[in-house]
Amino acid sequence: MGGLSRLFFGASGWRIEGQFPPDKKIVIIGAPHTSNWDFPFLVLTGFYLRREFHWLVKDSVFKSPLGGLARRAGGIAIDRSHSEHRVEAFAQAFGAVDELALIIAPEGTRSKKERWKTGFWHIAKAAQVPVVPCWIDYPGKVVGIGEPFWPSEDLEADLKKMAAFYQPQWARHPKLYTPPLSES
Repeated sequence: MGGLSRLFFGASGWRIEGQFPPDKKIVIIGAPHTSNWDFPFLVLTGFYLRREFHWLVKDSVFKSPLGGLARRAGGIAIDRSHSEHRVEAFAQAFGAVDELALIIAPEGTRSKKERWKTGFWHIAKAAQVPVVPCWIDYPGKVVGIGEPFWPSEDLEADLKKMAAFYQPQWARHPKLYTPPLSES
């Protein structure tokens, strides 16, 4: 898949800015998430940079014809109707392996919502791993990898930093952009 990703980035005009940290265990947030193309770009970036990713996706994807491909590309099915104990389960998963790079779309959906879901922050905090902000800038044709940060004791302060970092105009569909914090 590395060759396919190199071919894509070489032929499409898209580029990658930044590098993943050497940490073997990270939570990656991919935003803005307004298009079905967002995750393929991040997964191709992982292949290009030779980093194995796992990512969360609604379980219905695994019931579709794309299910086998999603599983081979690192997809982890999530039943969104049952959310209790999910943070603890993912924190334990980090403890059970030597290496895990988990991609989460903090919006939780491609449609506009009031603010991000905070599971990524709680998982990283519980697992004691850094969060790596990634973005997809469609107008600039850039997949970017930001500097990792360790969740502080203040979720709202961390989200304010993310709000200052992420830009709505990067989204494929800016009108669907969900901000990290409520705009009201």
